[in-house]
Amino acid sequence: MKEEKVYLTLQNGRVFEGKRFGAKGDVVGELVFTTGMTGYIETLTDPSYYGQIVIQTFPLIGNYGMILSDRESKKPYLSAYIVREYCEQPSNFRCEGTLDDFLKRSGIPGIYGVDTRELTKTVREAGVMNAVISSKPLTDFTAVNEYAIRGAVMHCTCRDRIDYAAEDAKRTVVLWDFGAKENIVRELVRRGCNVIRVPAWYTAEQILELHPSGVMLTNGPGDPAENTDIIANIRKLAGKLPVFGICLGHQLFALAMGGKTKKMKYGHRGANQPVKELSTGTVYISSQNHGYEVLADSIKGVGTLSFINANDNTCEGVEYPNLNAFTVQFHPEACAGPLDARDLFDRFIHMMDGGKANA
Repeated sequence: MKEEKVYLTLQNGRVFEGKRFGAKGDVVGELVFTTGMTGYIETLTDPSYYGQIVIQTFPLIGNYGMILSDRESKKPYLSAYIVREYCEQPSNFRCEGTLDDFLKRSGIPGIYGVDTRELTKTVREAGVMNAVISSKPLTDFTAVNEYAIRGAVMHCTCRDRIDYAAEDAKRTVVLWDFGAKENIVRELVRRGCNVIRVPAWYTAEQILELHPSGVMLTNGPGDPAENTDIIANIRKLAGKLPVFGICLGHQLFALAMGGKTKKMKYGHRGANQPVKELSTGTVYISSQNHGYEVLADSIKGVGTLSFINANDNTCEGVEYPNLNAFTVQFHPEACAGPLDARDLFDRFIHMMDGGKANA
């Protein structure tokens, strides 16, 4: 196969050369990196990467091929994929195809042969920025300078209500889908919850009409502050039944309670992020994927800071004792791990089973 040269041009003017794999075509997106050593299938299919060009810092990607049952959504939402080296001949008993073929079928351009270490250092030092992948050197920077991720949640949410039944179900959870990962559903069903997955545009009144035991606010992409209708509906719902928020759901609940969010320099993305539980001093290793943070000072008087990031002290969790709600910035449902914080789902079950008992 003839190798095709491709150019990655950053918004700051730096150019990296690589070789094309996956789908053909030029693309613009927000350039981010993830530090996960495994779980590239889950990364590729995480809706929270909507509109982004994702760099894998681990040098070899694709060695166990593509396994469709491990996907976090039915299709990838990222704009493009950058790796140091991709495996053309994967080896795994569950393998159902190659990374290259999956990207081709999904219409996602890929680049390999890039110095991903230098590229990641650039993003860490300069911050997240836009970038363009093109077959020819870029001469017009208009598209890259004007690019912005907008309306992300509405692009990634489900289109209609979806029901999931659990054996011997004892409770029903409404999963408010802002770009949900499939494993959130699996974790709830595994714990005896019937799950009703509803689109992001559902109102508080529509959710309450379903008479759920609790509500799950899911992960999702984009700037949380632009989701003004969702925030208003969360505000109406708060205090009426138990709520558990993950990632974007954590940010949206904070905004609904009068808190503030801001964009981070380069975010937290990967499966090795340490978070400290303030009440116990326990440090969990967590999976994360977010570019915005809740400002801890902005929720004082409404919520109690429960987790912080052990690297930079940013807000990683909030409890709202008077509202029977708690939220976390990280992913307790993470596949392919780590599993340290999976007991947070059990806390949510306890909240629903115990009425107004605080988490």
